[in-house]
Amino acid sequence: MKLITFEYNGVQQIGVLGKDETKVYPIKGYSSMNELIDSYDEDLFNRLVEGINESEAVGFADVIKKAPIPNPRQDVICLGINYTEHAKESARFHNEAFGGERPYPIYFSKRVNEAPADGDVISGHFNIVDSLDYESELGVILAKDARDVAPEDVHKYIFGYTVINDVSARNVQTAHKQWYFGKSLDGFTPMGPCILTADEVEYPPALKITSKVNGELRQNSNTDMMITDIDHIVSELSAGITLKAGTIIATGTPAGVGMGMTPPTFLKKGDVVECEIEKIGKLTNTIGD
Repeated sequence: MKLITFEYNGVQQIGVLGKDETKVYPIKGYSSMNELIDSYDEDLFNRLVEGINESEAVGFADVIKKAPIPNPRQDVICLGINYTEHAKESARFHNEAFGGERPYPIYFSKRVNEAPADGDVISGHFNIVDSLDYESELGVILAKDARDVAPEDVHKYIFGYTVINDVSARNVQTAHKQWYFGKSLDGFTPMGPCILTADEVEYPPALKITSKVNGELRQNSNTDMMITDIDHIVSELSAGITLKAGTIIATGTPAGVGMGMTPPTFLKKGDVVECEIEKIGKLTNTIGD
C-alpha cells in the first residue's frame, strides 16, 4: 500500500492512498508517520488494510500533500557515489572532490528541518549557490531499531520506500571539501509522493529510477545497479550505530546529474524537476528563488 501525510481542513494527518489514487483513507490513532512507524509489528500492514473505512474517504484532489515524513527525527543518512557511472561523471566534474579509489562506501548526512512535498517549490538559495543540481534517489525507511543486524536479516527491518531528490549546491559542496553544508540548505530534501510499504515489492527492490528536467530525461537506471546494496548499508552502519525506527537512508543517485553533462548544466529558477521510481511514484518540484 501507499502511505501519505496530508493536510485536510487545516489538520495534518496520515492515510492510505486508494488503489486508483483518487481517494485517501485517514489512519486513526496516529498523529504522524513517525508515530505509525513506532507501532510497527509484522501485522501492521494487514491491520491498516482491514481498517480502511469507505465512509471516511477523502478526495485526493482535495488534500494538501505533505512529504510522507515532513520532519525526520534525525538527519537523513546518505550514500555518495553509489552508482558506477555516477562516480565517473562526478570525477570528470571535480576530480579532487569526487575522484580516486573508494574501497569503502561514502556516508554523509543531510539536515532536514522540513522536507518539501510533491508539488512544492524548492528554494534555489541563489544568493550563495551558482551550481544547483538534482539527484533522484531511492529512500529506505527503517521499521524498527537496528543494531548489529546481519546482512541476511536486513529485509526484516524495512518499513518502506520513498523517492528523494538529493538537491545539491555543487559550489558549496566542493568548496568545503565535505558535503554536509552543500546538501543541507533549507528545502534541499524533497520527498514523496508516498511511502510504498515493503510488502509491495520483492527484496531487494529492483526498480526503474529516472529524473527529468523540464521534460528532458536526464537520469535513467535501476536501483539494482547500486554499488553498495541495502543489506550492506544497514548491516555495516548498525555494527556501531543504533539506527532508530523511522531512520531514512538515501541510497545514492545514478548517472545523469547536471554536473555530469557536457558542459555542466545546472538548475535555474523556474525549472521543473521530476524524480520518479517505478511503483512508488513521481516527485515533482519547481525551482524558486
